[in-house]
Amino acid sequence: MSIGRVVLADDDVLLREGLASLLERSGYEVVGQAGDPTDLTALVRKHVPDIVVIDIRMPPTHTVEGLDAARVIRQEFPETGILVLSAHVETHQAMELLAGGSGIGYLLKSRVTDVDEFVSTLGRIAKGASVVDPGLVQELVTAHRVDDPLTRLSAREREVLALMAEGRSNSGIARRLFVSEGTVEKHVRSILAKLDLEETQEDHRRVLAVITFLDAH
Repeated sequence: MSIGRVVLADDDVLLREGLASLLERSGYEVVGQAGDPTDLTALVRKHVPDIVVIDIRMPPTHTVEGLDAARVIRQEFPETGILVLSAHVETHQAMELLAGGSGIGYLLKSRVTDVDEFVSTLGRIAKGASVVDPGLVQELVTAHRVDDPLTRLSAREREVLALMAEGRSNSGIARRLFVSEGTVEKHVRSILAKLDLEETQEDHRRVLAVITFLDAH
């Protein structure tokens, strides 16, 4: 049985076919492929997939057509997960996308080379998580400003912050950093306090709060 139904959109046929093959081997059912936003929205309306994988730059102008399509899909099918792929770190587009709520992700295309991580990320998005590529997080975290509140964080807290932004739970962060879950919980409370962010048990809200804060600095 399929673990999820997927529609793929990318004008690079080789990449699209490669993704389709990868996902099908991983247990997903690829119900449609598109090379432009018009075909994409038609396929989504026809199949109502569990998740859509979209290139952020598509014909005709190769600017933000993928993002525009993602907005339409989110409005018409709020339960469908959306993963937007980009060849570059595009901060503004990523923040606008993530503001759309849960079940949304932004990854760099280079991320696809890590097959297991990519498939795992897709599964988390399909289940409602919000996931941000570490490359974007790192760029934001290392962008030094004179009045940057991120300077209040310790090196370990920055590591935890980056993993939070990837959509990982406290237990997931603990496994990655080889520390106890209790230690991670203390770091998270400290981060939220130092950044004046409200603590919440909802992972996607935690991610959105952190990323929104980072985008403003």
